[in-house]
Amino acid sequence: MNMKSGKVAALAALLLAQPVAWAAESVEEARDALQTKEDDVTEEKNLEEVFQAAEKQYSLLPSGQMSLNFSANYNYFRDDRIDIALDEDSGDISRFRIEQDAQHSFGSSLSFDYGIWNNLTFNTRLPVSYKYDTEKDVSQAALGDVSFGLRYQPFPVRPGAVNTTLYTTLTTPTGDSPYEINVNSEVSSGSGFYSLGGGVSMSKVVDPVVLYGSLGYTMAFDVSGLNQPRGRSDLKEVQPGDSINFSLGLAYALSYEVSLSASYQQSYNFTTDFIFEDKDGNKIIAPSEDSTSSVVNTSIGLRTSKNRIINFSFGFGLTEDSPDVLLGLSMPIDFSALKPGA
Repeated sequence: MNMKSGKVAALAALLLAQPVAWAAESVEEARDALQTKEDDVTEEKNLEEVFQAAEKQYSLLPSGQMSLNFSANYNYFRDDRIDIALDEDSGDISRFRIEQDAQHSFGSSLSFDYGIWNNLTFNTRLPVSYKYDTEKDVSQAALGDVSFGLRYQPFPVRPGAVNTTLYTTLTTPTGDSPYEINVNSEVSSGSGFYSLGGGVSMSKVVDPVVLYGSLGYTMAFDVSGLNQPRGRSDLKEVQPGDSINFSLGLAYALSYEVSLSASYQQSYNFTTDFIFEDKDGNKIIAPSEDSTSSVVNTSIGLRTSKNRIINFSFGFGLTEDSPDVLLGLSMPIDFSALKPGA
């Protein structure tokens, strides 16, 4: 293996497990239920799996092999809202104030991968988050939404060709639902609904640079049987909108031990319908507006030993529906000593 191909192989390995925090939605009051303030990630790992040494026939985990990764992240949200009230008789403004709200979110997760076949990998992710809301002066640590996924590589890796990986992810509402908490004194740790996503990720090596991108669609399932007080009405049902996301990026190997990468991620979330019931039993449908979340993310990968790579990432949001600041750390956990014969 020559120097250039060695750097590309190093780059491929250094890119593994680098987190990308997909941006969260941030909307007022009832729309707070749409916020996803944790790593969604989640999905960039699907495209990172193809960044492996070209000698392998497939770039996913070989059949029977396992891997465990730990990641931690910090997200900061800042939002200014205008609270205004009008007198029904005169039309005069009876209240006008600007509410400043900030939320700090610390999260960590364990991600377990298992190679079913050489070209099919199973993945599950267990997240835990701690959130602090400055406006409510409330903090909470809780389990997030556990997800399960599959990654499938239909074609063997060919040097110089575009590597393709198909993925699907099922997210379960194991975290505290935003539709069942007390919105005035509690914060949620989950989305509150099931979602099923799928897509394709692709990469191409242009020595010594790796170009990559992904495109995905997520379908959200309705939530019914609710009874959450929201002002003068009760929230009875939520019909969350689906979303489309894509990402583009590149990575460059500075040396065998260090790599840099930069990426852009964007998601478009369709209209969500909130169904309320007032004191008289009348149903009220309150649709949210479509929203767009965009994030620019940069990361550095450092090889600290033969089997350990630590990744640091920094990102920032470009739209109001995105986190203002994103920080991340990820690394593999070596459990080889627990394997038979170790």
